[in-house]
Amino acid sequence: MPLPRFHVDLPLSAGARVALPDSIAHHALRVLRLQAGAGLVVFDGRGGQYPAVLEIAGKQGYAVLGPHDPREAELPGRIVLAQAIPSGDKMDWVVEKAVEVGAAAVQPLAAARSVLRLSGERLEKRLQHWRRVAVAACEQCGRNRIPEVAAPLTLQQWLDRPAADGAVRLLCDPDAETRLTDWAAALPAAPAALELLVGPEGGWSDAEYALARRYGVRMVRFGDRILRTETAGTALISALSAKLGWV
Repeated sequence: MPLPRFHVDLPLSAGARVALPDSIAHHALRVLRLQAGAGLVVFDGRGGQYPAVLEIAGKQGYAVLGPHDPREAELPGRIVLAQAIPSGDKMDWVVEKAVEVGAAAVQPLAAARSVLRLSGERLEKRLQHWRRVAVAACEQCGRNRIPEVAAPLTLQQWLDRPAADGAVRLLCDPDAETRLTDWAAALPAAPAALELLVGPEGGWSDAEYALARRYGVRMVRFGDRILRTETAGTALISALSAKLGWV
């Protein structure tokens, strides 16, 4: 059975004795009911991980770190999911599953038809929550680098930012003429990075489609089925990773 994994947002080093933050100590001692001497895996998000042994002093838990293990679980290519913010708590699912299948970053977008509107303190709380979801997903799936969950932008603001070197931007459009698999099969070589645009429940507006085309975004359709906004990104990342040999 895999050892429990915990992200500690502190610089870690082999041989260190690290006091576990209260939330992690509570989870380890009260929820998982781990005993002194139990094995753990601890990572700081900067790459690799550390096998560790749990020590308990009163209500405080400590991780005594072993040698650095350089293990990584990242995709060979960088994938960014630019997701129009869906309603309710669906963005939690989007972030969690995008991280699990290998997204390097998630960029929430405030689309014209996004139902959920966030600003001020409410926005900051939701953003911090999404970032905690990303951390928990890394703990679960074995990734040792925390994907960025950026502050929301409009589509215009995001498109105005230059794509990463060698990145290709794709927009998931159920009416596009080009199928995703056909586009990928025609590539002479795998791109260095992909930036995938997924719209909200009501889809992109005509103005947003026109804007994306002006910026050279490629329109592709996943297949003959129309996917929900909360599943489209995960499906796209998984399909492209397999097609490009990144899994």
